[in-house]
Amino acid sequence: MKAYKGPAYEERVAAAAAAKQKALDRLRAKPPADPAAVAARQAARLARETAAAEKREAARAAKAQEEADQAAAAEAAIKASETSEADKKAARDARYAARRKRK
Repeated sequence: MKAYKGPAYEERVAAAAAAKQKALDRLRAKPPADPAAVAARQAARLARETAAAEKREAARAAKAQEEADQAAAAEAAIKASETSEADKKAARDARYAARRKRK
C-alpha cells in the first residue's frame, strides 16, 4: 500500500535493507589489499610526513635566526645611540670648556 506522499514505512525499511545488503555484497566482493602496495603507500606517507616535519623545523630555525639577528641589530643600534650620546656630551663639554677659557 502506498501512502499519499511517498512510500510507506515498510517500503522504506525494505529499501534501506536492500541498499545495506548491496553495499555489504560490494564490500565483500572487493579483492584484499596487496601487502606490497600497502607497505609502499605507508612508506610514501612516512616520507611525506618526515619531509613536512623537516620543513617546519627549518622554518622555525630560520625564524629564530631572524629574530636573533633583529635583536642583535636593535642592541647595536642602542649601543650606537649611547655612543653618539657620549660623543655629543663630550663635544658639548669641550665647547663649554672653550667658552670658559675665553672669558
